[in-house]
Amino acid sequence: MVITLCGVDNHIHIITEINPGVALSSLMKDVKVSSSIFIKKQELFEGFYGWGRGYGAFTYSVDAKDGLIEYVKNQEEHHRKVSFREEYIALLEEHEVEFDERYVF
Repeated sequence: MVITLCGVDNHIHIITEINPGVALSSLMKDVKVSSSIFIKKQELFEGFYGWGRGYGAFTYSVDAKDGLIEYVKNQEEHHRKVSFREEYIALLEEHEVEFDERYVF
């Protein structure tokens, strides 16, 4: 179930609840395929050729849900101050995910 989503020029954030029996990779494949078809059919974004290969997924407690919803709703304002790359690296660091900066966008 999608709770909220918001996109800016180079990425989207989706807050969702996922049944434990659903593989995240399968969900993301379905989201990317179906949304790509819709975007192209409706001609929503000139020059849209499809989503990039990767995605990031982070889990949060139920208590954080309201704050996350507000955060996602305010993406345009947020990205006037912080780039997507900076935001993504901060999330990786917050969640203690090891990464090589050469491969982050």
